[in-house]
Amino acid sequence: MLKIAVDAMGGDYAPHAVVTGAVEAVKKFDVCVVLVGQEEIVKEELSKHKYDHSRIEIVHADQVVEMHESPAVTIRKKRNSSISVGINLLKENRASAFFSAGNTGGVVCAATINLGMLETIERPGIAIVMPNMKGVSLIIDAGANIDPKPVHLFQYGLMGSTYFEEILGKPNPSVGLLNVGEEASKGTDYVKETYQLLEQSALNFIGNVEGKDIFSGDCDVIVCDGFVGNVTLKVSESMADTLTHFLKEELLSSLGGKIGLLFAKRSFLKFKKKIDYSEYGGAPLLGVNGVVIIGHGRSNPKAVMNAIKFAAKEVDRNINQDIIEKARKVHVKA
Repeated sequence: MLKIAVDAMGGDYAPHAVVTGAVEAVKKFDVCVVLVGQEEIVKEELSKHKYDHSRIEIVHADQVVEMHESPAVTIRKKRNSSISVGINLLKENRASAFFSAGNTGGVVCAATINLGMLETIERPGIAIVMPNMKGVSLIIDAGANIDPKPVHLFQYGLMGSTYFEEILGKPNPSVGLLNVGEEASKGTDYVKETYQLLEQSALNFIGNVEGKDIFSGDCDVIVCDGFVGNVTLKVSESMADTLTHFLKEELLSSLGGKIGLLFAKRSFLKFKKKIDYSEYGGAPLLGVNGVVIIGHGRSNPKAVMNAIKFAAKEVDRNINQDIIEKARKVHVKA
């Protein structure tokens, strides 16, 4: 049975949300969970639940990487943090995957330093699953590397394409480069160089895509640097929350709207599910030598549960080996 290490102290609602999500995961999925964190606090949270004690264990880590702390400095100074201890469990093969909703930079830094990179891959990338009008798309990178070289962006396309095919189940997914225009001549020098690398590759590259294409569903894998990707993610989340708020406000402002809301309740629940980040649980950190899932800071128990589910799926599908094999075929040097 797969064993998933989970940062019990990471996230805005930790440890309660993390522990609750972990308990739900072992009830629903064929996994074991290792909760990494301050033992007494984690034990207290676990005491509130009924679960199979043989499938959840605690590994003590007395330090916590706070959200506001500098990742590189903190990872060096807090070697016994829940993030570092969890990553080391993965490195030592005492766990098959690691999940954290804590400091994203801390997770990226610890994973890169302690696990190392996959063969031929130079930088890790965070891959975010986003809903669109035809299903879902994958944006990579969403914050791991804000100053990439063209080869890094090319490798994001390669890794994103592999993930989309093996985990999301679509053969030969389309790959697009996020830019300010569709023409190959548009964008900065490094983006134009990335275009050439992607165009000459065996990937299903469809050219540049614009911001308006993110939710159209016409492109499966959208490649960008971590700065643009993270801004895109945050704007999209905010827009979804804002539209939901405005719609609810308008419908509740009149009797007719309230009656309409009552009849349309099922449709609104489906709508909410489509835009709910917790349905996807977390984002894979692709490129590191191990399965690492990064959760939203606001992860609730459902998000934690689903993150554990997707972590197990990545391990089962051996996604990293697939990335290595594809990278060997289309390796591009910096």
